[in-house]
Amino acid sequence: MKHMEKDFDSLVAKTPLSEGINRRLFLQTALGTGFAAAALPVCAQTMIKTDTEGLTAGEVTIEVNGQKVPVYRAQPEGKTELPVILVVSEIFGVHEHIADVARRFAKQGYLALAPQLFVRQGDPSKVGAVAELMKEIVSKVPDEQVMADLDGCVAWAKKNGGNVDKLGITGFCWGGRIAWLYCAHNPKVKAAVAWYGRLVGDKTSLTPKHPIDTASTLKVPVLGLYGGKDGGISVETVEKMKSALHDAGNKSEFVIYPEAGHAFHADYRPSYVESAAKDGWKRCLEWFKSHGVK
Repeated sequence: MKHMEKDFDSLVAKTPLSEGINRRLFLQTALGTGFAAAALPVCAQTMIKTDTEGLTAGEVTIEVNGQKVPVYRAQPEGKTELPVILVVSEIFGVHEHIADVARRFAKQGYLALAPQLFVRQGDPSKVGAVAELMKEIVSKVPDEQVMADLDGCVAWAKKNGGNVDKLGITGFCWGGRIAWLYCAHNPKVKAAVAWYGRLVGDKTSLTPKHPIDTASTLKVPVLGLYGGKDGGISVETVEKMKSALHDAGNKSEFVIYPEAGHAFHADYRPSYVESAAKDGWKRCLEWFKSHGVK
C-alpha cells in the first residue's frame, strides 16, 4: 500500500492549470462526472472526450446482498445480446475518465459496466489526499466484497441486454489487480486486460490472495499492460508472473512500455503517455475480439 501511495502522490503533481480552476470545474458531482478531489489537478488539454451519440449511457443501480451499488452503464442504444465488459476503476472511483472508457467500449459495440466498488466504505470523490483515500477507504475494501459486486454486475447484464457468454473485464491500477483476481474467481470470463495492476503484495484478511497466488490455476487469458518506468510495480514482478503463468500453461501475454511509468493510460493526469496509451487501447480491443469477447 505504501508503494501505491507514493506512486499516486507523484502523479498528482501540479500542472499548468491552476488548482483553483481545476477544483471549480472538475470536482465530481455525480457518478461518471468530474474527478475525485485527490486526483486533482487534471490535465484538461490531454483529456479524451467520448460523446454519447448512439448510446444509452448513465447511472444504473444494482443490489448486492442488500446493498445498492451505483454502476455507470454505456451501451449501443436499442441493442441486445451485447458482449459485456466490466470496467474496474483506479482508487479514485468511477469518475469522468472511467465513464469515458466505458463509452469507448460502447462505441465498439459492448455493454460496458463500471461499478462504484467503494460504496460501502465511503465516497472517494470527497477525499482530498491520496494517503487519506488509501487509509480511510481503499484499504478497507475486502476482495470478497468486490468479487460479489462484479458478480452482481454480470447478473444485471444478463437480464438487461448483455450476452454474458461473451464476458470480459479490464481494470486500471487498483482495478488492474482486481481484473486478475476476478478471472480467478469467475472462470466464465473469456478474456481480461489488466492495466498496470499490482501482482504481488502483503496478504491480509481483506486481501488474502494476489494475482501471483492464482497463476498456477488461472485459466482465463489476460493481457497485462505495464510501464517499464513504473516505480511501484517492478518489471521483475511482471517477469515472475509471466513465468508462473507459462509454467501453468496459461496463454496470457504481457506488454511492457519502456517509455511509460504508472497510469500511462490516464489521459487526465501528468502520467499520461500517448504512444503507450494508444497502443495499449488497440491491443486491448484486439485481445477481446480474438478471445471471443465481441
